Amino acid sequence: MRFYPVSLNALLVELANLDETLALFDALQQAPIAGVEEIVPAARTLLVYFRPGAISREALAAQIAERDLSSKTRGAGKLIEIPVHYNGEDLDDVARELGISRDEVIRRHTGSDYSVAFCGFAPGFAYLSGGAGFVVPRRSTPRTRIPAGAVALAGGFSGIYPQASPGGWQIIGVTATRMWDLERDEPALLQPGHRVRFVDAGPQAAPQVQVPEPVQSVESATGPHLEIVSSGLQTLFQDLGRPGRAGQGVSASGALDRGALRAANRAVGNDPASACLEVLMGGLSFVCHGQTVAAVTGANSVIEVRTLSGQRLRPALYAPFILQAGDQVSLQAPSAGLRNYLAIRGGFSATPVLGSLATDTLAQVGPKAVAAGDRLGFNTRVGGTAVSLDEQPAFAMPRPGEVVTLDVVMGPRSDWFTSQAQALLAEQQWQVTPQSNRIGIRLAGEQPLQRAIDGELPSEGTSVGAIQVPPSGQPVLFLADHPLTGGYPVIAVVAPHHLDLAGQIPVNAQIRFNPLGTFEPVQPAPSNEIQAR
Repeated sequence: MRFYPVSLNALLVELANLDETLALFDALQQAPIAGVEEIVPAARTLLVYFRPGAISREALAAQIAERDLSSKTRGAGKLIEIPVHYNGEDLDDVARELGISRDEVIRRHTGSDYSVAFCGFAPGFAYLSGGAGFVVPRRSTPRTRIPAGAVALAGGFSGIYPQASPGGWQIIGVTATRMWDLERDEPALLQPGHRVRFVDAGPQAAPQVQVPEPVQSVESATGPHLEIVSSGLQTLFQDLGRPGRAGQGVSASGALDRGALRAANRAVGNDPASACLEVLMGGLSFVCHGQTVAAVTGANSVIEVRTLSGQRLRPALYAPFILQAGDQVSLQAPSAGLRNYLAIRGGFSATPVLGSLATDTLAQVGPKAVAAGDRLGFNTRVGGTAVSLDEQPAFAMPRPGEVVTLDVVMGPRSDWFTSQAQALLAEQQWQVTPQSNRIGIRLAGEQPLQRAIDGELPSEGTSVGAIQVPPSGQPVLFLADHPLTGGYPVIAVVAPHHLDLAGQIPVNAQIRFNPLGTFEPVQPAPSNEIQAR
């Protein structure tokens, strides 16, 4: 085993092959290590999240290194048959790559059962191992759109796209079977350990897969509610997300400025984890139907309340204010920062999706974006926790044109880049481009980052804050809606204490990365140090 740093609260464990990876994953599931919060398995790695206050990175590595990888604990799982129309655009290319006929590709693909090794990339996307044993490279140029239901190959895996998305896998067919459906008790059809048997359904075109839209869990309210007049550029429900669902390919998502969300809730006397409205670049306007207490935190924005009597009030940020029936609230575009958080005392009366009201814009899980005409119900509450008058922003909000410094932990794949590129990451200022969103901040630098290793990186878990570098050499800083796994090397990861700041950096600001140390693999702690601790 080899161990690499991933931020301050995660560790990447690299093993020799998939069998060892799954054996270690099963061993850690059966006998958990105290302090470990979640494990994301991939082709040859495990991404292990832990609580630094409970266990050190070195002690965690030492305990993992002691696990026995020789046992085969996985039995034969549930068998799922999937009919496939073998008419994919890349079927002939795959046949040429393998040196066999297209009929032989189909015969082998349907001739042996696959097993679900792990899930990632998108909810319901399963990496299927075994089977025909095909090993084919990804496409040199990824497609901008692969249809839902596409059956594809890459590396030693087969997979089925649960929804339309960009991708570089080789498409050999299509199925009408729905991989992800939130109306099922278990939304993901394929779970780790399941077996999959592909069935040849002929070459004719399969009916287009009807993928459900994101769940509209916020019903139109008839009681106390906010009537949305304008939703601005993007207004979403967000809370602290849905951690712990990596097994279904679902990342945590949640608010990009978690501190601001907690502060908004404390200001109105809510549980700090309650859902708020996350408002991008202002523009939200609504009429309050009912009486409540509200608070707005985050970016430097002006709040205006127009009462029924015609008064115009300007409540302070980070402070509670009373709303009466008929009051109209408007949130102006911020002068600094990007995102505001609106909390309502008692919380919004909405139905969680997989235990959360967070909207994951990449995975399309959670409530739809708020739109004009929506009526968002809220709970009325008398008594209970007092409002807080002491909330303050945790940092000065960044402005366009400013240079924002983010602490980073080098790794886990810093050694995939030249020493000059590792130094350049910190020496060069990186421009935040307009292509940035909740998935990630796309950066542009005068000099791209050059790789020292040109091979293809097997898919492995990625964390929020990961700075992934595609072939262009221009990095992407992953935010809350990042994919669970990725195939490009991560040169560094933003430290947890600067993630909220990263979520507030506007377009045209500059980022300077500050490494907290040089890149070094993690060395397991000696046994006597573990016992002493």
